[in-house]
Amino acid sequence: MISRRDRSGIGMTSARTRERLVQRLKSEGIKDQRVLNQIRDVPRHLFVDEALASRAYEDTALPIGLGQTISQPYVVARMTEALVAQPCPSRVLEIGTGCGYQTAVLAGLVGEVYTVERLGPLQRRARALLRQLDIYNVKFRHGDGWEGWKSNAPYDGIIVTAAPPEQPRALLEQLADGGRMIIPVGPRGRQELLEIQRHGDEFEERVLDYVLFVPLLTGRQ
Repeated sequence: MISRRDRSGIGMTSARTRERLVQRLKSEGIKDQRVLNQIRDVPRHLFVDEALASRAYEDTALPIGLGQTISQPYVVARMTEALVAQPCPSRVLEIGTGCGYQTAVLAGLVGEVYTVERLGPLQRRARALLRQLDIYNVKFRHGDGWEGWKSNAPYDGIIVTAAPPEQPRALLEQLADGGRMIIPVGPRGRQELLEIQRHGDEFEERVLDYVLFVPLLTGRQ
């Protein structure tokens, strides 16, 4: 159960702490001011356990239960910046809702977010929190991320927040012509963050970074 903690931050240092995180991300190469504003404005402390809230604005991943983590802010910013580069997508499919933090960051930048989570308790918690934050342009599905969300395809953008060993064919098929997918691919410890753009039946890819994500599992719980 997520407590109704102060949405404005933790104590009197929150604004300063958030600004320090934004400045760090700038120094690490994040340039898109829209993304930096979202990182500043989305209350990350609400997306972690209350015992970890004091660490919410550190540039580090944190556990959220059920063997999952909330991604490092730099990784969230890097993936988001790549996804919303011009032309900014209007309809985005997110695979791996998790605690909903990446979802909330995206929701302030694109028209519609369709998000899929395989773990029911995480999906329900994220839905409740985003409603609490008055975020309404997100549709949720409890399902297998490998399958995507075909009934609402195609998507201008797809973002995947867990790492499959190979690119899921179903997600490539649900990407619109001209669309862009940001996805970590590879075995644990050797994952490449890829940007994949669709041009008709061809897919052009480039490596953005090297990352460490939990694996993208099949099925749902």
